[in-house]
Amino acid sequence: MREASFIERNKEKWILIESNLRNKIDVEPDVLASNYMELTNDLAYAQTFYPQSKTKDYLNELAILAHQQLYRDQKSSENQIRRFLAYDIPEAIWHIRRPLCYSLMIFCLAIAIGFLSAQYDLDFVRLILGDYYVDMSIANIESGNPAGVYAGGSEVGSALAITINNVRVAFLAFAFGIFFSVGAGYILFSNGIMVGAFHQMFFQYDVMREAMSAIWIHGAIELSVIVVAGGCGLAVGNSILFPKSYTRLESFKRMMKTASKVLISTVPFFIVAGFLEGFVTRHYQVSIWLCLAVIIVSFAAIVYFYIIRPLRLARIHGWK
Repeated sequence: MREASFIERNKEKWILIESNLRNKIDVEPDVLASNYMELTNDLAYAQTFYPQSKTKDYLNELAILAHQQLYRDQKSSENQIRRFLAYDIPEAIWHIRRPLCYSLMIFCLAIAIGFLSAQYDLDFVRLILGDYYVDMSIANIESGNPAGVYAGGSEVGSALAITINNVRVAFLAFAFGIFFSVGAGYILFSNGIMVGAFHQMFFQYDVMREAMSAIWIHGAIELSVIVVAGGCGLAVGNSILFPKSYTRLESFKRMMKTASKVLISTVPFFIVAGFLEGFVTRHYQVSIWLCLAVIIVSFAAIVYFYIIRPLRLARIHGWK
């Protein structure tokens, strides 16, 4: 991008920010943080492509002013962590909302394909899940405990192993996004196929309700954040395929920074999902209402954190 175009594109924003900073207008902390992030991003771009220009010096001065005003009242790292959780992550989620939607669509499509394929091909479930797992599940169904697979092993050991595996899958979905989004799409699609085939097996033996009440105790969070991690991978891949006005490297670096924030947010959810699968799912036969309560609360937490809160902040701050 030519420097003149860069200035023309951003000058109104810079003038408004400068006016607020120099006139010491009381600006909400969230807005000030957003301004500071935009200034530092623009400054990084100017340093890369116009290192000798006055534009770079101007943006550097503004960034220093914004930094001083932003951190003047922050006395500890606790405030920065709170800001990261309450503001930076929702903003990052909003910026990659389209890849997140694409990720959900891919995952849901794969579930449907897995379910229908297993319905019309009796060997498909064994092909996807393996003979041992299928035979074990059938034995559990016949014994009256369809989700008995979740009762194996110690509670602590199961929770730890499950959490580690889920985080590994999420980071693979993110890392594979570098292969032009195809890698992330593959992780999403393969996991969706598996989930669809898994559910069809229980549907075939008419124990869908019992199985669903167990699987979705932890699956509500686990599968949701796998979709989120896949969306982060798609966002990274798309930044390489569609860099817009930036170089591919610059576009990739910017998106890595943004998507990484969203990916970090999935780790606590994976820990909760691992805890539920290790300690709660094995007791699914105690009460169907308790199962439903856990599932509803889990979905509500995901919807609030990844949809409602970013949408609310976007309306307040005018995020594009």
